[in-house]
Amino acid sequence: MISAGDFRNGITIELDSNIFQIVEFQHVKPGKGAAFVRTKLKNIKSGGVVERTFRPTEKCPQARIDRKDMQYLYEDGDLYYFMDTETYDQVALNTETVGDALKFVKENEMCKVCSHNGNVFSVEPPLFVELEITDTEPGFKGDTATGASKPAVVETGATVYVPLFVNQGDVIKIDTRTGEYLSRV
Repeated sequence: MISAGDFRNGITIELDSNIFQIVEFQHVKPGKGAAFVRTKLKNIKSGGVVERTFRPTEKCPQARIDRKDMQYLYEDGDLYYFMDTETYDQVALNTETVGDALKFVKENEMCKVCSHNGNVFSVEPPLFVELEITDTEPGFKGDTATGASKPAVVETGATVYVPLFVNQGDVIKIDTRTGEYLSRV
């Protein structure tokens, strides 16, 4: 159990039979009346954000989230297969659970599979990936002064906006959280 006075960003709590992560919190001490804690909570399963206030003495059970490194094996229809590299156990997750997490992940790369009480609710890709560009239009010399960009399709099928000097066949580094081009490799 954790009291509302001890809330910090990133802590996960169980509330109303759901699991929430504290995105933002603020201890408020008004001049008149009792103090309270104003929070923004993100529902981990649905992704929705809720604002809620607590008394500083209110207690909530702290949720334990297990993040396990697993290797992404392959996709078969609506199922994505992951393998625990220690025990070689395989887990199949549906498209709803995985979402857009794997749009920059190649087969055989490591991901974090997040679960609560044995129920998997999301997949976290590595923060940065290196992918080869399979299709893009050629850039023209002299067009780089404006910092313009062009769409490029990477080997996983996702589209990324890259600078004009990047060509087909180049390997680039991508931030998976934002989907932005970082550099050529």
